[in-house]
This record gives sequence, C-alpha cells and structure tokens, in this order.
Amino acid sequence: MDSSRLLIIDDDVKFARLLGGYLERFGYTVDAVHDGRQGLESARKGIYAAIILDVLLPKMNGWDVLRELRKQSQIPVLMLTALGDEPDRISGLEIGADDYVPKTFSMRELLARLRAVLRRSAVSSRAQAEVPESPVAVGGLNIDPATRIATLAGRALQLTAFEFDLLLALARAYPRVKSREQLLLEVAERDLEAFDRSIDVRVGALRRKLGDDARTPKVIETVRGVGYRLLAPGTGVVE
Repeated sequence: MDSSRLLIIDDDVKFARLLGGYLERFGYTVDAVHDGRQGLESARKGIYAAIILDVLLPKMNGWDVLRELRKQSQIPVLMLTALGDEPDRISGLEIGADDYVPKTFSMRELLARLRAVLRRSAVSSRAQAEVPESPVAVGGLNIDPATRIATLAGRALQLTAFEFDLLLALARAYPRVKSREQLLLEVAERDLEAFDRSIDVRVGALRRKLGDDARTPKVIETVRGVGYRLLAPGTGVVE
C-alpha cells in the first residue's frame, strides 16, 4: 500500500478531476474511477491509503461498494455525497465509513478530514505492531486494543475503526464523563467546529450496534450540555 495514494470514486468527472488536482498539490497521488463496480474492483487491489467515495454512483451505489469492501478490508473510507440528511450519514457510518462529508464542504475541510482518517489508520497499524495494550472491561463490555476486538455479553461487536476508538475512549474514562470536545480531539484528532454534530451522529450509530437506547440508556449515557459517559452495561447505572 502506498501511504500517499488515494482513490476517488465519483461519477462527476469534472468534480473528481478538480478534487484530485487539489489533493495532488499536497503530495498525494490520486486515481479516479466513475462507477461503483469499477470503483470496488480498484479498491480491492489494496494499493490505496484511503478512498473518497460518492454515494450516488452508476452500476453500484456507494453504500453497496462500501458494504462489499468491508467484508475484506478496513481501508479508510471518506463518504462524499450530496445526501446530507442525518439518516443518510448514519447509514454510511453504520456500514463502515470512517467519515462522512456532504458535498457542500470546502476543499480545506475535506483535506483536514482526510488527514485525520489517515492518521487514525496509521496509529492503529502502529499500535498493532507495538507492545499489546491491556484489555479494558466494564460490566459485560470487553475491549481488547491489541486485537481491536470488542464484545458485549460475549457477543462480538462489528464496529468501524472510529466506533471502536470512541467506545475505547469512553471505557478508559469510566465512570467519568467525556466531553464532545475531548472525544473529537482524542478520537477524531480535530478541534470542535461550530455546530459540529459528528460525535453525536457517531454515538447514535454506536448505540444502535450496542442495542442501546438514548431514552433509557444501559451502555452510553448522554450528560446534557457536557458529553457522554459509559455505564456498566447490563446495569443501567454508573458503578
């Protein structure tokens, strides 16, 4: 894998060329394909550091491309789409996107988010090669940073890299509250932007995978105006 090689999968040829030209100014090598089936074939080659993936694609939509890709690869994927509604963002994150940027983005914002997902991927790869970190257990939740495996009541959780790191950050802090700002800096490695709801969306997607409900939380509690706190799963209370 080339750490500076990117793949753009977008049916808008002019836009892909414009975005590719911008990223190349920052040292990236960029390839572009313009339909979902060809994009999946290119992504499976394993030569890219990250993929920028549109949702509305001919032949195979971006969600299906991501779903198939996640069966064999954890390569960072940044979803890029004109669909900016929260249900669409949640769908992409639940399938396994590392970040989700509406097409109203600025080029600088996309570059910052791309760099963040690449840093997280690099840190994760280094961590797996270094001295294993001790597992973290809270109630029925067990998280092993070395193997990147999380289980709840013995059931393996299918989490994205971001969701795993988010859950691990909350477990390490247990039973303390983690603010949104702390979580963004620790997990996403970027400052809290004005009206940034990305952590809230991620927590919502994580809750669904944990079988949790924000109205009657048993795993992750919202502390109004502050952030989030992990509960002892299965008890519904902080120990």
